[in-house]
Amino acid sequence: MSHQLDGRTALVTGAASGIGAAIADAYAAEGAQLFLADRDLDGAEATAARARAAGAKATAHQVDVTDAEATRAMVEAAHAESGRIDILVNCAGLLTEVPFVEMPVEIWDQMIDVDLRSVFLCCRWTAPVMVGQGSGRVINISSQLALKGGENLVHYSAAKAGVIGLTKALARELAPHGVLVNAIAPGPVHTPLVAGISEDWKKAKQAELPLGRFGVPAEVAPTAVLLAGDPSGNLYVGQVLGPNSGDVMP
Repeated sequence: MSHQLDGRTALVTGAASGIGAAIADAYAAEGAQLFLADRDLDGAEATAARARAAGAKATAHQVDVTDAEATRAMVEAAHAESGRIDILVNCAGLLTEVPFVEMPVEIWDQMIDVDLRSVFLCCRWTAPVMVGQGSGRVINISSQLALKGGENLVHYSAAKAGVIGLTKALARELAPHGVLVNAIAPGPVHTPLVAGISEDWKKAKQAELPLGRFGVPAEVAPTAVLLAGDPSGNLYVGQVLGPNSGDVMP
């Protein structure tokens, strides 16, 4: 039986848990070969083990995606593993809740490093590989808060808005080379990332949602399959897809 991603290789960051792990699971089910990166090596290895049990090739790697040389080495290793990189999913992320008037500069810098700089770095080293191939898909995980903002989440909202700006500009540069760059902006999803946010915030947010509930990672992953697939993703260029329970309706 053929699968949508047979013969494709995918580099997924943030693959140890949450949305990154769910995307890796979905890609494995569709036949992709996986290079899985996270600071949490045990978690990434668990995701890789599930992929291998599903019949996919998968390796796990411990990487700090805020480090320029570490991300360069990661991309070089992923390329060496199979001779190409067809899909890059930038899903590594951080979420903290801090009132802006109390926000230490270090907290701002950390957020920009993890949620925006890492996306730049992974794209920076992967884009030349994909341009050289004449094909590729880049999928950047943003957030619906990039579009509407969130109280006590100024740093997160700003970083994720930066991801959308990066996505749109990079899409214009790379589409003529056969490389399609898009973003997914999920709404609130039950993940370890969101688990650290206050219960008051989560209750208030859930009450705002037309769907009346948060999502789960497996409900976001199919969007990443669509964007990576052929022909399903062939016409998406610089788009922001929003599996967000109705929180944002652009």
